[in-house]
Amino acid sequence: MIADIKKSAEDKMKKSVEALRADFGKVRTGRAHTGILDHVKVDYYGNPTPIAQVANISVVDAHTLGVQPWEKNMVGKVEKAIRDADLGLNPATVGEIIRVPMPPLTEERRKELVKLVRGEAENGKVAVRNIRRDAIAHLKDLLKKHEISEDDERRAQDEIQKLTDKYIAEMDKHLAEKEKDLMAV
Repeated sequence: MIADIKKSAEDKMKKSVEALRADFGKVRTGRAHTGILDHVKVDYYGNPTPIAQVANISVVDAHTLGVQPWEKNMVGKVEKAIRDADLGLNPATVGEIIRVPMPPLTEERRKELVKLVRGEAENGKVAVRNIRRDAIAHLKDLLKKHEISEDDERRAQDEIQKLTDKYIAEMDKHLAEKEKDLMAV
């Protein structure tokens, strides 16, 4: 029973760390990578569709993405979706291929992005702490029902706290890496 609670809490904490890493992947660092366009939705016959489902996205060079829609009539819609996605990107169409140059980051923009990733990291830490709170509440319920002893409950709380500390430290490590990456010129 206690093992199930700990396992569940650890799984959720791992997912929180992975979600944070995915969020960090969305924040661009001046280098082109296809993940930047992951959340762009294209109007595909009236349905908002992820861009990856209507076009092939590739890295042309370190500062340019290439987007090639599978249907010729989608070129304008894909270009508009990228422009409207509020990513600060200005795509240019060359025939059937849309080139998306990555503008260089200014010092001011780098600092804004660092603030953004710190906020994301704090949200991740709050999620991990909420998982800890829920797991401890579950343990206390078991103690109230006399299904576990006080010693077992205390030991399990300590182990859950250690898990929490471990995953928060992992988030801090990812945050430090991302900040370093963002501030590199």
